[in-house]
Amino acid sequence: MPTPFINRELSWLEFNQRVLNEALDPSLPLLDRFKFLAISGSNLDEFFQVRVGGLMAMKRGGVKKRAKSGHTPTQCLAEIRKRVLKMSTLQYELLNEQLLPALCSSGIRILEHDQLDATQMERLANVFDEQIQPLLTPLAVQEGDAGASMQTLQLTVLCRLRDAQLRSTRHVLIPIPDTLNRFIAIEGSGNGLSFIKVEDVIALHADTLFPEEQLRASTIFRLTRNSDIVVDDRDATNLAGDMEDALAARRFSFTTRLEIDINAPRDLQRVIHNITHASSRETYTIDGPIGLSDLISLASLEDFDHLRSPDSSPQQSPSITPGSSMFDTIAAEDILLHHPYESFKPVVQLLEEAAQDTDVLAIKQVLYRTAKQSQIIDALIKAAENGIKVTVLVELKARFDEARNLERADELLRAGAQIVYGVHNFKTHAKIMMIVRREQSGLRRYVHLSTGNYNESTARLYTDLSYFTCKPEYGHDASLFFNAVTGRSKLLRFQRLIPAPTLIKATLIDLIEGEAERAKQGLPAKILAKINSLEDEDIIQALYKASRAGVKIHLNVRGICCLKTHDSYYSKNIMVVSIIDRYLEHSRAFYFHHGGDSKVYISSADWMTRNLEKRVELMIPIETSKLKKRLIRILETCFKDNVQSYDILSDGSSSRIQRKKGAKHFRVQQHFYKEACKAASERQHERAMTFEPHVPKS
Repeated sequence: MPTPFINRELSWLEFNQRVLNEALDPSLPLLDRFKFLAISGSNLDEFFQVRVGGLMAMKRGGVKKRAKSGHTPTQCLAEIRKRVLKMSTLQYELLNEQLLPALCSSGIRILEHDQLDATQMERLANVFDEQIQPLLTPLAVQEGDAGASMQTLQLTVLCRLRDAQLRSTRHVLIPIPDTLNRFIAIEGSGNGLSFIKVEDVIALHADTLFPEEQLRASTIFRLTRNSDIVVDDRDATNLAGDMEDALAARRFSFTTRLEIDINAPRDLQRVIHNITHASSRETYTIDGPIGLSDLISLASLEDFDHLRSPDSSPQQSPSITPGSSMFDTIAAEDILLHHPYESFKPVVQLLEEAAQDTDVLAIKQVLYRTAKQSQIIDALIKAAENGIKVTVLVELKARFDEARNLERADELLRAGAQIVYGVHNFKTHAKIMMIVRREQSGLRRYVHLSTGNYNESTARLYTDLSYFTCKPEYGHDASLFFNAVTGRSKLLRFQRLIPAPTLIKATLIDLIEGEAERAKQGLPAKILAKINSLEDEDIIQALYKASRAGVKIHLNVRGICCLKTHDSYYSKNIMVVSIIDRYLEHSRAFYFHHGGDSKVYISSADWMTRNLEKRVELMIPIETSKLKKRLIRILETCFKDNVQSYDILSDGSSSRIQRKKGAKHFRVQQHFYKEACKAASERQHERAMTFEPHVPKS
């Protein structure tokens, strides 16, 4: 009997359903629900660009090989369409029947043009003339090439025009620039705020763009293009140029999804299908505003804080004294930070201190995704300008951040930093920074290792773990790592760090098999793991075997889970839960009982084949007793949630975990934040009670 595996794409869609469930939850503040609805839409946009794009490319290439789940690309695409249609119906029923009416009742209205009075219509005409019309570039529809001008995920208005003198009809596309706000504010609508969709404004005034022609009909649509384009990185000398070519290629790739307004006239639908080359299998009719991700702008409106959850500011870690040098702090003890409950600022502070420190000789860092206005980049530029040897591996193949990373690399190059554009055949996904400093005892290496990116923005939104150390073994390994990725040598001879693609997978399987062997001997055996995705076949097989041997396995998997749960033969000792809450669960941490001598790790890598075999990753052992205990406690706590946690079911779907009768509500993200606030407050009080005598100078 074949080993059971859940389809990867269908599992991901069930994850997105969990996100959508938050929008469906009436107990959440209204704008929080809009936020989750927008996220579910944004997630689907990326899914169609990458996963559906890859499957369609396989189908177009004649690939009929079955995935581990037994699906061929054609079968998988059919199942995806069925599931997405169901999800899309749910999204728009929620928006139209619940969220928009509730928004209106709260003083925020999305109006149609026939709801505007004469004064508002005049103001709107001025807005169009002064702020919108100068940015529009109408495109005449010509056979075969009009669709090539439309960018992926760009809203487009299609107009049918009639020239009375020539007695002819033609069609024109009006792509809506991303620089325009989706919702245009309207003055004079009483209390609260009123908006109208930008596509409605354009359609209302489109006739002014075409003198002596009449606008007979218009509609809105959006296409999604395949973005699963692989860059040939064999020529490292021109990788940046090749990446620019790949970004350009995305603009002309085939259509993976076509969204058309449900009220579009049939003749306009035919025109759209002709110019986009989309079939009925790729077409989705939408009963509402196309592009749900744009609703995020409504979720973040100012002056409506009462309609969203209170802001939770990251707390100062009790391990870090305000005003103290990060070098002195790390030299005194290793530090583990739990973001976003504890502030990401110490990471930035360490780099900013290093940039100004005359004793710092070198900084080496991997950058995968960075913030738009990045203090990290600013500090690296300052360090390079100050004569410090700065080496940065900028991963150009970070999907959808390629253009930004090219710009960042160029900025760093101009400042004098040495730039490496990733590693041949692999994405570099490891999160590591090393600072080499001259001290009285000699050179000392300060190392920061993390599960998350060097991105100050997402550090407030994602849960991650940061580890600081200056232990020689970690510094030795950090040097080996950077020598390997910049000098193309092998990832070998590490003392503590465990790299991929060479060692992480083998190490994990050894650890899992070790627990299985102890269970067979009647000894205690347990595995706890928190990951974003579980997809690798070898890891899943090892977990199945360990389960059958009696190992107690608790997995916290945010997204994809290809392991079949609740199977009496394969997974009877495996529990899989998923937490969807205010922050995106992004940290990766693993615990193995190991005969009582527990092994604990954090990692940049998920348990996916791409991470374990096709990326440069790091798994970091946490050995300091205090930090080790804390990390185990964090892992254990993640399985106590009975408010925002889901049980992953045997078919890959999920069910919200029901609180046991008499049990108190336990929301793990809320718990961690309260814990961070309490620790910061106690440490502040402790410092306030510490008296420091003034000693006269001799």
